This record gives sequence, structure tokens and C-alpha cells, in this order.
Amino acid sequence: MTYLIHGATGAQGSPVVAALTKSGASVAAAVRDPSTYSGDGTAVAVDLTSVASLAAAYEGVDGVFVHLPIGTGEQQLAHARNIVAAVDKARPARVVVSTSGYSAEDDGSGENPVAALAAGLTATGVSVAIVAPRLFLENLLLPPVTSVVERDGVLRYPIREDYAVSWSSHLDVADVVARLLADTSVTGIVGVGALPGLRGADLAAGFAAQLGREVHFESQEPDDFGSLIEPLFGKAGSDPVVDSYRWRATQESELIDPATSAQERLGLSPRSVEKWLVDLQG
Repeated sequence: MTYLIHGATGAQGSPVVAALTKSGASVAAAVRDPSTYSGDGTAVAVDLTSVASLAAAYEGVDGVFVHLPIGTGEQQLAHARNIVAAVDKARPARVVVSTSGYSAEDDGSGENPVAALAAGLTATGVSVAIVAPRLFLENLLLPPVTSVVERDGVLRYPIREDYAVSWSSHLDVADVVARLLADTSVTGIVGVGALPGLRGADLAAGFAAQLGREVHFESQEPDDFGSLIEPLFGKAGSDPVVDSYRWRATQESELIDPATSAQERLGLSPRSVEKWLVDLQG
């Protein structure tokens, strides 16, 4: 079996490559410049702005893992449409999509890139599974977050103390993607994340258990968080993040649907926070 993995050097694609390689599958790493790729599998050049380039990469593979790279809404929508057109042309046996934590529901505007990607791929008639995580635990590894944990024993993050989230890691998503690429009987939405949801104190307890010392959670204002991450991502990169946490402040919780969860549909449960931190160390 040969699987083409978009973003093979990135946060989501790299763990998928590792999981598939460990299982003995053949991996084709979809990258812009194959000469710079040094990971597992065979590098394949792809250009998200070219349907022909994408279709050539998808031709004859047993499965494709795809997620939209960071960019403007206009860029992402164009990429989504190109991917759909290429899949419709090349007809790979299976496509697995990650929503990357964004909504895959059509809001009626026709401008939601993830919704356009999911709906467009489904309409091709190719076997499609849509992996739907919520917040990634890797967000807690940003330097402005970890520096305070290490210095003060405080996990400070821009959600309320009572805000329950189906947190998951990129490692958890990779486990689900690898299973879905091999098992084409499961289609549609597969939610990835903790059930019941984790609150701030649960996150802090996981860090405390792994570090062997006390850590407590402290809620942070989204704008304060934004001022800390803007030097890392720039204003254009940090503003949408801040907006997303302002939105979260208006919600009761952020949970996956148990009925369509990976726990229910695949028998796969996400790692605990402590286990995730341990696994990151190899």
C-alpha cells in the first residue's frame, strides 16, 4: 500500500508519515521541493496551485492524507478547490482529510475552505473520511506558555477554568489517520479528542504528573495571549488566533460528538496529557 501525505514535514503530516512507516506501509511525501526532504518514504513534488501537479501525485496511490496549509481564506479556498478537482481527476482509492480544528460545516457563505474541501471531496464519490479534532495539545508547548510552567508552575492559557475541550495531540490524529487510510469501511466524520472533555485543571494535572512537581492552571485573557504570540507569528498570524479564543469565551464547551468519535467508530482513545508529554520525549 502506498499513501501520499501532504505536509509531510509539518506538525500534522510528519507524525502520519512516522505512524505509516512504523506499520510497514509505503509513504510518498508530498512536498514543494523534494531535494530538501530527508524524512521517511519517497518525496513527491506537489504544487497546491496546480490541479495537474496534484492529480499526477494522486494517480495510482492507495490513499491520500490532506489538510489545508496556513494561509489567507482566499488562498485556502483556492487550494481546496484544486485538491477536489485533482482527486476527481486522479481517483485515488481513499482520501482522509484533517479539519485541523476548524469547522467543516457549511455556513452558507461558500467561503469556508475546510467545508468546501470536505463537501467537494465527498461529492467526487471517492471514499472519504474527515478527521475532526478540536484544540491541539501542542498549543501548550508554545514558548510563552511553557516558560511560565517551568518558571512559576503555572499553566496559563486563554480559556476559562470551566471550559471543557476535547483536546488531542498531533500524535492522536496520526493514529486515527493511519487507521482510516487502511480501513476504508469508515467514512464521514471521525472526531478526535478527549471524552469527557478536559478542563484547565486537568491539563495542569497532566503537566504536574509528568514534571513531578505542582502545576496549576490560570485563565488568561485572549488579548494578553495575543501580545505574547505576536512576536512569534506576526500580527496577521496572531489576530485570527486571538479571535478564535474570543469566540471560545462565548461558548459553554468544545466537545466532539461521542457518536462519531474515534473512540466509538475506531476503538481508538487519545493519549492522556501525561502520556502525550512522555511520548514526545521518544
